[in-house]
Amino acid sequence: MASLLSLPNFLSLTTQPPKSSYRTYTTKFNNFKPKTTLLLQPSSLAVGISTTRRFRRHFAVAEQATVTSPKEADRKLYIGNIPRTVTNDELAQIVQEHGSVEKAEVMYDKYSKRSRRFAFVTMKTIEDANAVVEKLNGTQIGGREIKVNITEKPLTTVDLSLQAEESTFVDSPYKVYVGNLAKTVTSDSLKNLFSEKGKALGAKVSRVPGTSKSSGFGFVTFSSDEDVEAAISSFNNALLEGQKIRVNKA
Repeated sequence: MASLLSLPNFLSLTTQPPKSSYRTYTTKFNNFKPKTTLLLQPSSLAVGISTTRRFRRHFAVAEQATVTSPKEADRKLYIGNIPRTVTNDELAQIVQEHGSVEKAEVMYDKYSKRSRRFAFVTMKTIEDANAVVEKLNGTQIGGREIKVNITEKPLTTVDLSLQAEESTFVDSPYKVYVGNLAKTVTSDSLKNLFSEKGKALGAKVSRVPGTSKSSGFGFVTFSSDEDVEAAISSFNNALLEGQKIRVNKA
């Protein structure tokens, strides 16, 4: 009987884990949890810090670009009434005495390849652009009084007639260049004049880019070389709206 009673006691004693072992297991489990948390937290924190730094860095670069690179339109100058012989480099040398030049571009007619007597100069800063306007506007280059200002606003819907005028121009290899036009001469009045001595296919008064202002010259096209010669002999030095015009082959 004593041996039978002792068996459950023996089993109970052997199957129940010792208290010291249970405490040890619990302690290990408790230690494991903080370690897991500690491993995750630095990683998440590092990602957050890295993302924040990248965002701040990109924002700072974008902000810096905005400050140091003002719009080109605010730094771009129109310089008008320059001599036909002035080149890009010569104009840049004149302007850079009053500020840092980014680029200078004299405008040429695509048909005659002659200078259109105006240019665009882009300065490196708005301050340089304003200084050039103040110093050079109204001065002379090669005996001609030049006009200098910040580039004008693009054409608005009010000037759609000028765009239509450009699109209806009939080009031809037989054309004449007409210079010294009064500012009031239009493409229609130019064509009407040359149609008096023959059939003019088309006429176009050149405009200052982005504006409705006449550049003081234009082109008239014909269907033959004979018509071109007749136009030159008939209208060179003729009066048109109070000014003697120059006519020669384009």
